[in-house]
Amino acid sequence: MTWWGHATVAVEDGGTSVLTDPVLRNRLAHLWRRRGPTPRPPNPPDAVVISHLHADHCDLVSLRMVPRWTTIVVPRGAAGFLRSRIGAERPLVELSPGEQTTVGAMTIRAVPADHHGHRMPRSRIFAEPVGYLLSATRTTWFAGDTGLFAGMDSFGAVDLALVPVWGWGFNLGPGHLDPAGAAEAVRRVAPTWAVPIHWGTLWPVGCQRIRPDRFTAPGDEFAEMVADAAPATQVRVLAPGGSLTLDDAWTAT
Repeated sequence: MTWWGHATVAVEDGGTSVLTDPVLRNRLAHLWRRRGPTPRPPNPPDAVVISHLHADHCDLVSLRMVPRWTTIVVPRGAAGFLRSRIGAERPLVELSPGEQTTVGAMTIRAVPADHHGHRMPRSRIFAEPVGYLLSATRTTWFAGDTGLFAGMDSFGAVDLALVPVWGWGFNLGPGHLDPAGAAEAVRRVAPTWAVPIHWGTLWPVGCQRIRPDRFTAPGDEFAEMVADAAPATQVRVLAPGGSLTLDDAWTAT
């Protein structure tokens, strides 16, 4: 897997590639500028998974950059909104928690997430947020954006967890995990490996002056807290553009 920043991760397993919540450009609107390299996945993804409709997870410009043959997996209720904006001919698959689809060698199963489902505050555009279990030779949990919820301990064996540990602002609202909450999520899910995501990438105006620690510290804070809460899980903190490979001996490079 390669973390391209925020919630954008390229996962390759069993010869199938999946790209999560792609944001493939350097800024979103006037608020967010990217810290780190512009994502340039080396191979076109076989599938894209979208966890929810917020603009920093469901970026229409980035979705239009994805090949038209790529399968886009979305929460139930999102397909109509997306077809009207990125092209009716694109292959879109809607999933509710517990439902699954197969792309190449990858089984993609939607799991719950505790987050806000509207496109924008007071918007009528709504789809229930989800996370995903991506399974081929390994199982990867992509949490999307979520708070803690009941049932995190019922996913089954998870080899790699991609866990949100912060956001893009100075503070967090409901439906998010901070490093302590993310460590508790890891304790419940009990993955072999965990990588912190959703931090240190999209910087709003003034952040470096007001609270720069919230965009540099969450990854290491998460690693320290997992060491206490779930010592059996190994954490790898990556910089945007960094990769982790699990080999047959369950070690990482």
